[in-house]
Amino acid sequence: MSAAKTNGSGDSGASKATEKTEKTAKAEKISVSVVGGGAWGRALALASANAGNDVLLYTRRSGVAEDGVRVTASLADVAAHAHLILLTVPSPVVAEMARELGEHLDGRHAIVHGVRGLVPSARGDDGDLGTIASVLRAETPVRRLGALGGPALTEELHAGAPSVLVVASRYPEVIAATQRALANSAVRVYSTDDLLGLEWASALTGLLAVAVGFAKGSGAGAGLVSAFMTRGIHECARIAAAAGAEERTFLGLAGFGDLFASIGEEARPEIRLGEALARGEDLDATLATLGQRVEAVELAPLVSAFAERRRVKAPIVTTIASGILARKPADDLIRALMVEPVGGGA
Repeated sequence: MSAAKTNGSGDSGASKATEKTEKTAKAEKISVSVVGGGAWGRALALASANAGNDVLLYTRRSGVAEDGVRVTASLADVAAHAHLILLTVPSPVVAEMARELGEHLDGRHAIVHGVRGLVPSARGDDGDLGTIASVLRAETPVRRLGALGGPALTEELHAGAPSVLVVASRYPEVIAATQRALANSAVRVYSTDDLLGLEWASALTGLLAVAVGFAKGSGAGAGLVSAFMTRGIHECARIAAAAGAEERTFLGLAGFGDLFASIGEEARPEIRLGEALARGEDLDATLATLGQRVEAVELAPLVSAFAERRRVKAPIVTTIASGILARKPADDLIRALMVEPVGGGA
């Protein structure tokens, strides 16, 4: 089934099935475990607590407790507390965390991750990329998997501001549980069964957001930024399609909606990184100042290499990887982003 036929990741809005699920979500509260004490994990935990759920947050950090959220440093507690686990750790540590967590899980559990990343293929240096769900499938006994994406911003979700998320899973019960876990008066959760597409969309729109920030920081006009965003989404959709994803998913909330929101999301780390690089600031120093991991930094060259291997033309992704993140002159990069990739239709 394509993403266009699902409950809200396309352009048609929520279906009656989604509305029914959201009504159920308001009536049925559940236990939820969140793994990862970073800003995103805390925001999701607080949103779930605000929905009236019993939330347990796993973290090794100190001072991260939120109102209505209990904290633990035991993965055994995480597994015992809830069948639904929201995973928010950085992509480089997903495999290790999955192995540790997997020792306490079984077929009753479901894992929904909120990681904007892809990982090198387990087959070695073949240029292919795997999703976070593929890592979870390999490293845990859990088969009911899902992912979160969409235009929600960490700071807004944490503050209780109106936010929109998309959950993807091939299992309807995972979608329903995630909506029950997160939907509240300020949070709406749409759905799609295109798990692969949402994972690629979340990762690749993160790359494009860096370039949006760079363009804004370089003084590019709204028209040029709009043209870049539109072409960038289509380029990334072609790259993801080469991996087996649905191109249509990129035209909904998980793709274009996420990227479009980045225009006004001054606090989004990818935007701030792009703006800083446009000003000529040092990459490592900027990342330290942000205090958050930006998955796009390591991901960009991997995606560029993947596109080259699959013979997908990817001038924008290549410019991000070998230009913006390599700190080449801003004028040259704006020309490459906005002027050169114009062939092949709109």
